[in-house]
Amino acid sequence: SLVLPNLTLGFHIYDSYNNARRTYHATMLLLSALERFIPNYLCDKQKNLIAVVGGLDAQISIHVATLLSNYKVPQVGISLSMVPHEALQYKGILSLLLHFRWTWIGVLVMDNENGERFLQAVLPVFNLRGVCFDFKIRVPMLTSGSELDEMLEDGTRIHNVIMKSTTNVVVFYGESNSMVFLRWLPYYSRNPPSLPKGLVWISTAEMELTSLGYQKNWETEIFHGVLSFTIHSSYVPNFKPFLESRNPSITKEDGFIKDFWQQTFSCVFSDPDVEDVEGDICTGEEKLESLPAPFFEMGMNGHSYSIYNAVYAVAHALHDKSSFRFRAKEGRGGQKYQNQQFGQIHHFLRSVSFNNSGGDKISFDQNGELVAGFDIINWIVSSNQSFHRVKFGSVDANQVFSINSQPLSLCTERCHPGFRKKVKEGKPFCCYDCIPCPEGKISDQEDMNDCNKCSDEEYPNKNQDMCIPKDISFLSYEEPLGISLACFALSFSSITALVLGTFMKHHNTALVKANNRDLTYTLLISLLLCFLCALLFIGRRDKTTCLLRQTAFGIIFSVAVSCVLAKTITVVLAFMATKPGSRMRMWVGKRLTNSVVISCFLIQAGICIVWLGSSPPFPDVDMHSLANEIVLECNEGSVTMFYCVLCYMGFLALVSFTVAFFARKLPDSFNEAKFITFSMLVFCSVWVSFVPTYLSTKGKYMVAVEIFSILASGAGLLACIFAPKCYIILLRPELNNKEHLIRNRA
Repeated sequence: SLVLPNLTLGFHIYDSYNNARRTYHATMLLLSALERFIPNYLCDKQKNLIAVVGGLDAQISIHVATLLSNYKVPQVGISLSMVPHEALQYKGILSLLLHFRWTWIGVLVMDNENGERFLQAVLPVFNLRGVCFDFKIRVPMLTSGSELDEMLEDGTRIHNVIMKSTTNVVVFYGESNSMVFLRWLPYYSRNPPSLPKGLVWISTAEMELTSLGYQKNWETEIFHGVLSFTIHSSYVPNFKPFLESRNPSITKEDGFIKDFWQQTFSCVFSDPDVEDVEGDICTGEEKLESLPAPFFEMGMNGHSYSIYNAVYAVAHALHDKSSFRFRAKEGRGGQKYQNQQFGQIHHFLRSVSFNNSGGDKISFDQNGELVAGFDIINWIVSSNQSFHRVKFGSVDANQVFSINSQPLSLCTERCHPGFRKKVKEGKPFCCYDCIPCPEGKISDQEDMNDCNKCSDEEYPNKNQDMCIPKDISFLSYEEPLGISLACFALSFSSITALVLGTFMKHHNTALVKANNRDLTYTLLISLLLCFLCALLFIGRRDKTTCLLRQTAFGIIFSVAVSCVLAKTITVVLAFMATKPGSRMRMWVGKRLTNSVVISCFLIQAGICIVWLGSSPPFPDVDMHSLANEIVLECNEGSVTMFYCVLCYMGFLALVSFTVAFFARKLPDSFNEAKFITFSMLVFCSVWVSFVPTYLSTKGKYMVAVEIFSILASGAGLLACIFAPKCYIILLRPELNNKEHLIRNRA
């Protein structure tokens, strides 16, 4: 449908000159007669002020509103109601910084109330979200020519700060005229104009890439990559053709175009009243599209789009008002509303809603603010002054932030997984060192303040950036070490069984009889069981094997050592009994040897019973001894009782060794005391070295050390005591007779 059919809206344009006094004066001109400045006196019926479209800066709009509020004239300002709420822009800037992890930034603000509010109220929120600042600088505003020198000094200082900064990102919270300062900034350096390489500028929606006339051909490539928050805009189909059709020779009704043309193209139109005209002559055929894009764009930017929407919002509100008036006249009760101040359109502006020619829906919320978001634009500027705006993100009215990819700006490089942050003293919290996680801890994310421990079931990988499940570890029959030890145990058991069989086969020979057959058989059987009990230590542990393996080992070995002790005592007593008149004959015999073996067995058995009754061994899991493994083990329960078993066995061995050592030169059949001495020397050496080795190893290797000690000490007894006897029995049977035995004793 048509808007305001048969009605034309006129307009007046006034310049605020970025000055409060001039702004107030221009506003009063809107409320006075055309010919003379007479405030509050309007005699021209054609001059009916409906609304005012405000300026670029919020401060200008505030000055205008101060006066217009007295006259109930609505102001539709691109810095007020025609832009989204400013808090949405703050959220967008913060989201942009956090998205790219730009936590080390610089900030420039204009030195006015708005800039101070941004510093005091907004930046602390950035701080709370982990963004900190290399510098925060107030940019002075030029209000008079006398301040020019001071502004040049400030510009040089600001340029030096930026050049020396370690940040890659600068947020400029500016206004419409801030771009003039920003374009000056590179020229504070020596030739050529420069700013740090890779510096990313983030500008606010009030700023556009505009230039004053003398800045038309200035260097702009240094602003390549600027990220600008702009008021959301869409392509307006007929705007560019409209601009291309503008020509001072054709559009004579446009009172501004000649002045604009002369300033833009640096030329003057010929004047018949003036003979000599200085400067180039304007032909009127100059093309706007030939101008540098940073100086004059052929597309509609965010500010232009807001003015476009503001004008249409007023037109739609006036149309709605006219339609309502018509309906009110025909409807009941309409006269009551008609009698109100019907000249004002505030109500209709708040409720206006329409789709513009760019396809965007224009509407306002309950606060009279535009329901829209911000576009995030990337400026693409090249050396030939070509300029393009590339939209790469947005913040919509629902505060949904969307973005593409960009580089980082950090005081220091991010701490990668496996490292943690360490704050540098005297520096902001964004500046830190990255140090590796301590042993046993990981960090699986970037920029972690501390490293975390893995659970007991896991361990850190080599890079310390993830936890890996630990392997289950125990000495099994499926690994080479377990198989080897099991083979040795079975081999020694087989050899022992063969020796036992050999002695039993030659049961009635002189050699077997002379060495106490029953004691020999008991020793061989206990050695056989010792080798077999080593198998209890191999394989997955359970409650039964944990209860049996240490107690069986302790008791069986004690019987074996007690047999050796009984043999040694028998040799000593036998020698002493041969002396004339000796009373030792009554002690020589089976009663003594049996008493020695049984008593030694009962003492060790008693220790084991107390152990099992008080704090028995049990299946356990060791998660801490080894970093990468969970060790399945038998917890000894009472470590004290375990070492009591070992100490008692060691005591028996030491006594046996001592007695055998002193009896080694006594005349005896085949000198058995000497062989016992050697066997106990091997036995004691193995178990003395066992203790430190056992305590210094971890996991399944502790079990392997104990099995090795069992096998080595048992093999030492078997070899030293029985190898010489087997040699005579099997290879020198002629020596295995009573005559040879009597001769050796003599």
